[in-house]
Amino acid sequence: MRILKHLFSAPWQVRRCFSRAALQRIEAAIADSEHTHRGELRFAVESALPWLDLLRGLTARQRAVEVFSRLRVWDTEHNTGVLIYLLLAEHVVEIVADRGIHAKVGEQAWQSVCRQMEMRFRAREFELGVAEGIQAITALLRQHFPADDNDNPNELADAPIIL
Repeated sequence: MRILKHLFSAPWQVRRCFSRAALQRIEAAIADSEHTHRGELRFAVESALPWLDLLRGLTARQRAVEVFSRLRVWDTEHNTGVLIYLLLAEHVVEIVADRGIHAKVGEQAWQSVCRQMEMRFRAREFELGVAEGIQAITALLRQHFPADDNDNPNELADAPIIL
């Protein structure tokens, strides 16, 4: 069943779920978020896993960790990078957080945000799901790493990534 979901998930489906305007609004939401804390937020969406990864049984979590590394989300001064990864074929969300913020927030909080987003995605409310996820993560980052107006550079790009 999993292979069939990926077989019938084409890259164009990402654009059907996230228009160019929606991606621009997500980018703006990330930029606005990062003004309020010292974290760095990235959003990546992938229609389906690459075939070799699917055949070797790669999970969405494992893929999210690969993407986290490839996008260098871990490369922030305060170790506060957070990746929201959406595997569209399975409507699964994974959040991978760098050690600085993960140590303060914990896995249960991240899983709660993922489940909230997945609920929206099952209802085909993709942009709303991402917006609510960004808001929830922003609250966590603001609580543990509030912005310092004197030293709050934008260390990572804000634009969503389509894999």
